[in-house]
Amino acid sequence: MSVTVEHEKRRKEILESALDVFVEEGYADTTFQKIADRCGITRTILYLYFKNKREIFMFSIKRFTEKLEDEIRAAATVPGPACETLERLSALVLTRCAEQAKLLSVIVGYLEHSRKSGGDIGDKVRRRTIRMRHIISGVVIAGQKRGELKKVSVGAVSDFFYGLMEAAIFRVAVLGLLETSDLEAAMRLFFEGLKA
Repeated sequence: MSVTVEHEKRRKEILESALDVFVEEGYADTTFQKIADRCGITRTILYLYFKNKREIFMFSIKRFTEKLEDEIRAAATVPGPACETLERLSALVLTRCAEQAKLLSVIVGYLEHSRKSGGDIGDKVRRRTIRMRHIISGVVIAGQKRGELKKVSVGAVSDFFYGLMEAAIFRVAVLGLLETSDLEAAMRLFFEGLKA
């Protein structure tokens, strides 16, 4: 039992260190050796935990999105009107995008590389965001049931929410703009328009 716990603990430590290497070096320039060096282990030992660089990257991104999802879920459960909850969620996501600009640029680079290789990047992104979309939809549905929000398409609200998130990611990851106050204002305006 303790061997399994220790193995998982070491995997998490490797993922944290690897994420730093990906952010510093970019996906293409990150190597298995650089990750092993950062972790203070040999490549042979690193292979005991992960098959290749791509697997490490995917697990690192999964950990990042799971942390964000946990934060979104916690913020969504704070009592209050649905519009305030949606504003709080959008501000949280926009803040995390600005804080993780370098990581997001690595992710965008990876997705572009994957697209050029024939990968379905839309599917990859959907799989990573589906639970967060369900949280947003749940807030909208609850607000509609309480009569706080107009009876509009829940899917359309979720798509708009994620459209602005994608705009934020593009701004910080591609354009290098960390200021997102105009997007926050656009979100507030949209949420005001949802009020019943």
